[in-house]
Amino acid sequence: MSGEPRAAAAPAVDRPVVSLATVLKEWGRIGCVGFGGPPVHIALLRKLCVEDRKWLDPQEFEDAIAACNLLPGPASTQLAIFCAWRVRGRVGALVGGAAFIVPGLIVILGLAVLFLGDPPVWVKAAGAGAGAAVAAVAVQAGVSLMPAGWQRAPQQSNRWRWVLYLLLGTVAAATIGPWLVLLLVACGIAEAIAQRVPPPARRGAARGLPMLAAAGLGGGVLLSVAWVAIKVGALSYGGGFVIIPLMRADAVDNYHWMTGEQFLNAVALGQITPGPVVQTVAVVGYAAAGIGGGLLASAVAFSPSFAFVLLGAHRFDRLRDNRAVRAFLDGAGPAAIGAILGSAIPLALTLTQVWQYCVLAGAAVLMLALRRGPVLTLLTAAAAGVVIVLAGGALPH
Repeated sequence: MSGEPRAAAAPAVDRPVVSLATVLKEWGRIGCVGFGGPPVHIALLRKLCVEDRKWLDPQEFEDAIAACNLLPGPASTQLAIFCAWRVRGRVGALVGGAAFIVPGLIVILGLAVLFLGDPPVWVKAAGAGAGAAVAAVAVQAGVSLMPAGWQRAPQQSNRWRWVLYLLLGTVAAATIGPWLVLLLVACGIAEAIAQRVPPPARRGAARGLPMLAAAGLGGGVLLSVAWVAIKVGALSYGGGFVIIPLMRADAVDNYHWMTGEQFLNAVALGQITPGPVVQTVAVVGYAAAGIGGGLLASAVAFSPSFAFVLLGAHRFDRLRDNRAVRAFLDGAGPAAIGAILGSAIPLALTLTQVWQYCVLAGAAVLMLALRRGPVLTLLTAAAAGVVIVLAGGALPH
């Protein structure tokens, strides 16, 4: 049938039966060693599922990447869940997705206890150093996404509108905080209108957001944690660093769960731990309500990814080819890239010591000029912070 995915046309007998134990082992291994974010996760999943085990053919895997990139939320997590669904069905998707997420969640909550409690001086210094480099990591993340988006812009949209959405996203991330998602939705709707593709579902989503916000703001700490997490998991087009301004405005400015310096530490922890960057939300939840808040935030943030795959994986080919969805992403996509770039501004303004700006400058050279990865850069910045503070430099206030 036309609604089935291309790869699904192959008879089921052509594919080996994969045990849940194998899914748990292999996806858990990737969850433990997946340092470096989505590019590393995608490479590891491709090696496992396409090259080594040949559970998926290359075209199906590439189509799955494209479909996951059209969805809001963490694309590499959705890809991991999809691959597990493809080899073992819905139960496999649940087991594989959990195995991919849980190792990083355990590590990041353990580090949150260390960094957000009353740590020794050297731990504070390491956090101050790594936190100083986060703005550079955000800039590099945004810059790395720009070439592909710029090349796609003339296909249906145009480059003038693409630049406009990029600039709007940059300004919004630096100024309007928790309402950034409305700007992303507005850019998507504007582009759909410009391409003459009406997106009624998006209009309904945009109308519902303020009501959800009001519910989240008025229902206690755990409900507030859930509201922040659902924005991260279901409404953050572009994934990764686009969630930073969404979380910072709530965690630091609105609810006061964390200081600006603690939030920088949380972002750094999300980068240097294995698994998806979205795990940062678990640190925010921990700051708000302890271990229970961290677990709740993670569960809520990742539940949309499971829902998208469990309910819609068999329609991923339709999603990719849907003109309305494509037009919406032509507007929301560049705005999300702009939001990633713009998130660097409030992150940099959080710094309070001169030496932190020096570390930030060094991190920018490492990432943008020397093209080093975020894990190496953040660890180097953490080491620099320890050396500077132990040599007499002041800790941030």
